[in-house]
Amino acid sequence: MLKITNLNVYYGESHILRNVDLTVTPGQMVCLIGRNGVGKTTLLKTIMGLLNPRTGTITLSDQPINKKTPDQRAKLGIGYVPQGREIIPRLTVKENLLLGLEARPKGRKGNSEIPEEIFALFPVLKSMLSRMGGDLSGGQQQQLAIARALMGKPQLLVLDEPTEGIQPSIILEIEAAVRRIIESTGISVLLVEQHLHFVRQADWYYAMQKGGIVASGSTSELSNEVIQRFLAV
Repeated sequence: MLKITNLNVYYGESHILRNVDLTVTPGQMVCLIGRNGVGKTTLLKTIMGLLNPRTGTITLSDQPINKKTPDQRAKLGIGYVPQGREIIPRLTVKENLLLGLEARPKGRKGNSEIPEEIFALFPVLKSMLSRMGGDLSGGQQQQLAIARALMGKPQLLVLDEPTEGIQPSIILEIEAAVRRIIESTGISVLLVEQHLHFVRQADWYYAMQKGGIVASGSTSELSNEVIQRFLAV
């Protein structure tokens, strides 16, 4: 599915990502953990083509995508929900969702239907289709952002801190929805997350420190030592 090899990324002359290797297999949920400022968001932005690596390769389904633009990567099957969600506040929930169709290989092509599967995952959105995106709570906006990404029918869903600033009850709903997405569609998920309960929902973790991957393994074997080292404040 996604394979990253020997990735090095710089901001100017500042070396941010150092020799990063990472793999996400089909139908797998992978969590990237680490304290603030270690390069997690930089890695996701590089996967999406928002930043260019100086060296290294990124392949999606065995196809090199280093030279692809962000919109081309979206059409190849990467759905991205950035930190802060970035829904469009002056568009309705329905209009925000329909924007997700642009990520399909043929774009909208007159399609204006929202699949029922979206509402099965996020029931709250069905009753809010005519509301402005900016009027939703943080948790509702996060659900909308994930749903919008799913409208593009991605192979890989990339989530940057989906539980940041969200109340605990909604965090559990988002966790459950992400697991259902994987189980029902076979989509792979790569997420950056600090919330330990959500981290443990993943199949595999990679821990980052100072721009490099310093530990990885099954989340079922995630030790208290690793948690204290990479997640504790």
